[in-house]
Amino acid sequence: MDYETVATGLRFPEGPVWLSDGSVLLVEIAAGRLTRVSAEGETEMVAHCGGGPNGVAIGPDGHAYVCNNGGFTWSESGGLLMPGEQPADYQGGSIQRVDLDTGQVETLYDSCNGFRLRGPNDLVFDETGGFWFTDHGKVRERDRDRGGLYYAKADGSSIVEAVYPLDAPNGVGLSPDGHQLYVAETHQGRLYCWDLAGPGLIANYFGPHHRGKVLADPEGGSLFDSLAVDLAGNICVATIRNGGITVVTPQGAHHHRSFPDPLTTNICFGGKDLRTAFITLSGTGLLVSCQWETPGLPMAFSI
Repeated sequence: MDYETVATGLRFPEGPVWLSDGSVLLVEIAAGRLTRVSAEGETEMVAHCGGGPNGVAIGPDGHAYVCNNGGFTWSESGGLLMPGEQPADYQGGSIQRVDLDTGQVETLYDSCNGFRLRGPNDLVFDETGGFWFTDHGKVRERDRDRGGLYYAKADGSSIVEAVYPLDAPNGVGLSPDGHQLYVAETHQGRLYCWDLAGPGLIANYFGPHHRGKVLADPEGGSLFDSLAVDLAGNICVATIRNGGITVVTPQGAHHHRSFPDPLTTNICFGGKDLRTAFITLSGTGLLVSCQWETPGLPMAFSI
């Protein structure tokens, strides 16, 4: 697919968010920082988050909310920077709130029901100002965590475990009407859909292992990463190993848009009429852009 390179030399970029001034906010996981990329491709550190900042979203107060996975070990192979296992200096995962004007970083949540968050990965706000987020867990030499889906309030007053366990949940998004929630599982390469009964409420919830409907389960060993939803309700899932974006319709049909990085990790929409897709090619440290066939879904809050 034809694309333009916006920025180079990024340290495993993820979590892109387009801002109205034409810049893109993203994280550099391997550098532990939140970075702003100008429309001209210049980069500026907004905040040092430490650990492993991952997903990003703008909240109702105009601050950036960051899923921090606690960090990885890192290696390079074939010109690609690659994340690995839980690092020796790992101190846990968290949800952080970042003041974009001052760079101040605040830990909003680091546990739920007395259990530490392990590797928060991605988040999405609903119209009420609450947010869904996934905890991907961490991998060690001979074992790995089970992950889960959570719902929390932006003021730090409430966090609940909505679905547990899940197998390395990653990208999370809402349908245009807010009635369906989508979650991508990385290792299984599956996209799940849950109907919602209200803010933070899974419809007809019957307890643990309520895994929802499998909306897509592509063949070929694809691994699913983060996602964004377009205005037509298609779920655009960044796909690793088979690098690119897998576009899934609300009915489950899907097709693939290839990009030249097996570690294609995330997508957001911006530009005029939200017709420009910004995509993180993380292994090669690139932020790229291209024109998309369908406008993106506006986020609940933007600046």
